[in-house]
Amino acid sequence: MASVVEYKGLKAGYRCGYCDSEEGKVSCGMWAHSMTVQDYQDLIDRGWRRSGKYVYKPVMNQTCCPQYTIRCRPLQFQPSKSHKKVLKKMLKFLAKGEISKGNCEDEPMEPTMEDTVAGDFGLINKLDIQCDLKTLSDDVKESFESEEKKKGRIPKKEESKELIQSQHIEEKLGSGEPSHPVKVHTAPKPGKGADLSKPPCRKAKEIRKERKRLKLMHQNPAGELAGFQAQGEPPSLFQPKANKSNQPKSLEDLIFESLPENASHKLEVRLVPVSFEDPEFKSSFSQSFSLYVKYQMAIHQDPPDECGKTEFTRFLCSSPLEAENPPHGPDCGYGSFHQQYWLDGRIIAVGVIDILPYCVSSVYLYYDPDYSFLSLGVYSALREIGFTRQLHQKTSQLSYYYMGFYIHSCPKMKYKGQYRPSDLLCPETYVWVPIEQCLSSLENSKYCRFNQDPEAVDEGRSKEPDRLQVFHRKAIMPYGIYKKQQKDPSEEAAVLQYAGLVGQVCSERMLLLRN
Repeated sequence: MASVVEYKGLKAGYRCGYCDSEEGKVSCGMWAHSMTVQDYQDLIDRGWRRSGKYVYKPVMNQTCCPQYTIRCRPLQFQPSKSHKKVLKKMLKFLAKGEISKGNCEDEPMEPTMEDTVAGDFGLINKLDIQCDLKTLSDDVKESFESEEKKKGRIPKKEESKELIQSQHIEEKLGSGEPSHPVKVHTAPKPGKGADLSKPPCRKAKEIRKERKRLKLMHQNPAGELAGFQAQGEPPSLFQPKANKSNQPKSLEDLIFESLPENASHKLEVRLVPVSFEDPEFKSSFSQSFSLYVKYQMAIHQDPPDECGKTEFTRFLCSSPLEAENPPHGPDCGYGSFHQQYWLDGRIIAVGVIDILPYCVSSVYLYYDPDYSFLSLGVYSALREIGFTRQLHQKTSQLSYYYMGFYIHSCPKMKYKGQYRPSDLLCPETYVWVPIEQCLSSLENSKYCRFNQDPEAVDEGRSKEPDRLQVFHRKAIMPYGIYKKQQKDPSEEAAVLQYAGLVGQVCSERMLLLRN
């Protein structure tokens, strides 16, 4: 089945939820009546993103807060100290029912970039999703009404009210401050300049190991390092050799560490396709929806009438993606899913994700505020990274975890850069560039071309617009034929703008609906 989209054009001068500018936001959007997973994969690799069935792309060199697509590379991912703390906290809670309060004693007062986990996926991805729906109700309403009328689902008045309501949600998010300050460069503290001539500071554990090594050397000068190497303990100040006992624990080791038989709690993660035809999705819908309402009201201070069943369904259960189950794809297939976290038989969190040919794309997270102490935003992100690694074992090309948009100019969004290694998408040539190479440019300018080759161009650009596929009056035709029937000059401008944004490949595969 082909993707069917309705291009809505450029929207400028509406409110930004990142910097609170009343009219700084600029984006282009389209309504996706249906979409293949390959088309959506190719679109997000050109800077697009979906909210329900609305797919949008910020106009990067015009919008007040440029939004760069960010992806993590899970196959090389190593959890930082603070990631490990979150995973250990969960294990302690499951094993003994322990609830940690405040910072651990050994947590640094000023975390470095490597060790910071600032913000929360659920809180922030709401900003990603909702910002671009502001003021779009008139356009989206028309295409949605035609679709819903055919199915005989929703009366006209109720429909427009729902679309407008769902757009207010983003405005509630100004309080989503990171839990820690984000530091791009770690500088020495005032009055304590780093003396590079002195050896680096060492932890107490390292000092104890060093003492033990010296003691063994004193007792046994001939075999001075034998005792240590046998235990897999490298001599302090030397680079550790790659042997099993001193390898850091993998993400999977930390997530799936075995629990005692008499564990206080049981956590189960279930992957459920987003479909009312799926019995598991259907049977858990009521509980999942109640959790969403509780989360929206507690975390985002939404009034009850703004987080109704219709908003929930439209925002998180309505996806244009067509489920696919090819033989070489993952066992669960491709499409949109809810990853449900069941604690002792009830749902405490739901991660909304898209599984695509090359990646797992994080859409949203909502959770029970009573369990905020478990840092479920960070925990679920780490589980989704682990899940991507698991899918990769069968489907080798599926090897990335997309985290939505990175906004360097917005402190609330910079936490996404802490899941390393990660890449940002160049907004001009659509190649991926390691985030470390982008940060200094972003410090100087909100908008940056990351590709350093001045000769490089967008290889996927629209080169032959006449080959673009148009769906008009129930007939499919190339744009070259369609344009001969059109007299309105603005029609050509809109179609060419769409072609430039989706690229040649998608323009030939997707059907552009024109009335």
